[in-house]
Amino acid sequence: MEQGVSILDVGCGTGAPACRLAQEFGAHVTGITTSEEGIRAAQERAKAAGLVAQTSFELRDGTDNGLPDASFDRVWILESSHLMRRRERLIGEAARVLKPGGRVVLCDITRQRPLDLAEVRRLREPLALLREVFGDARMEGLGDYRALMEGEGLTVDHEVDLTAATRPTFDAWRANADRYRTEVVELIGERAWTAFRDSCDVLAGFWDDGTLGYGLIAASRP
Repeated sequence: MEQGVSILDVGCGTGAPACRLAQEFGAHVTGITTSEEGIRAAQERAKAAGLVAQTSFELRDGTDNGLPDASFDRVWILESSHLMRRRERLIGEAARVLKPGGRVVLCDITRQRPLDLAEVRRLREPLALLREVFGDARMEGLGDYRALMEGEGLTVDHEVDLTAATRPTFDAWRANADRYRTEVVELIGERAWTAFRDSCDVLAGFWDDGTLGYGLIAASRP
């Protein structure tokens, strides 16, 4: 990626990816999130890293961002789309703010197979646990994102299933939870720690049985 590109980071969290993009690639990054706490943390992170001139963090909704048309070279959507129910609006807004020749890249948890109502009912307890730990999420398949991007006139040129590559994540999360149990329990309590650790087992099971996975898709604006 060339120096000085402008990037919109949709669902920027506490700013770690945005700061890394700015630091490693010399990019100018605008991070948006609906979390005021996330904005404060991201601004503090950028200040500590000496990246204030290259970054800005704003309270905006990825499905209705209010930013000017054709104003970014890249749109980056990292692990936030599953929390935005209006998926068509998310992709529509990403396409709208792209300059001609610009690219959008989306990485997230994906739904690998359809679940009928009976199976959703059978899985209600593990699904409720995931909702408690990670929020009210809904996953789509890579094919669904492809259809939405192509519907906005974008050309999809990169589509990768990263399910196998991301499977070790849950073992690492579980190990970290065990290693830092005392410190984490002091911050969030025993119940929340246990729920997080149990959620690692649930996600690992969903990866292993082909229910959920992880993917990357990228597209360009002609």
